[in-house]
Amino acid sequence: MVEGRVTRGTTGTNRLRRVDRWIATLPVLRSSGDPLVVDLGFGASATTSLELFERLRPVNPALEVIGIEIEPERVRVASARAVPGVSFRVGGFEVPLPSDRRPAVIRALNVLRQYDEHEVVPNWRRMVDRLQPGGVLVEGTCNEVGRVCAWIDITADGPQTLTVSLRLDDLESPGIVAERLPKALIHRNVPGERTHDFIEALDRHWRYNAGLATFGASQRWIAVAKAMKAEGWPVRGTQRRWRLGELTVDWASVEPGGFSWR
Repeated sequence: MVEGRVTRGTTGTNRLRRVDRWIATLPVLRSSGDPLVVDLGFGASATTSLELFERLRPVNPALEVIGIEIEPERVRVASARAVPGVSFRVGGFEVPLPSDRRPAVIRALNVLRQYDEHEVVPNWRRMVDRLQPGGVLVEGTCNEVGRVCAWIDITADGPQTLTVSLRLDDLESPGIVAERLPKALIHRNVPGERTHDFIEALDRHWRYNAGLATFGASQRWIAVAKAMKAEGWPVRGTQRRWRLGELTVDWASVEPGGFSWR
């Protein structure tokens, strides 16, 4: 039985390039004996699945992408653009795959945003239960042109990290990401919640380091990441990632009050 409901299906060329760049760094893509990646909820066209394949194929030549959509007509349209290594099928959060294969990675972008908050964790668990050992669910949201993004990495042990990724040129305030937080966090940007503290800290350090804009927006963002880390935020990664407009923190630092994985 298909689990889920039809969503808007909005998509666009290059919309998911930031999260794809992140997924390309996941160790499981290199170590897996079956480097299968699922593009769950690929939307009204095959574009995002095809782009995902092209971006990840250099990581592992054996890579395969399967796009899954709950709306049969979308699958029919996308299948006309299938290429070797990329196929499409009807399904939902149950992640139906041929021969009961298990994916190394599931990308679910701009899907759960259209659900209610109480539906998030049960659907996370449904997807994670389909992963192969060491697999990762990457779930999140981005704006229509992919310049403001946020996603959560989730494994069998639960959520691991939150990543924000922003186009730094002409960025007025990193707090803009509050509008595109994953569903699990978007309603928690209120005083008393860790998510609110995180957004406030990003904005504060961005303002404080305004003088570095003379040397480029990436230098300003790197300074923000360093300042966040010095302040005690569990910031991961190095300048190589920060330069891209990314900033990743441990899930525990933004975990909503009352959150429970199991």
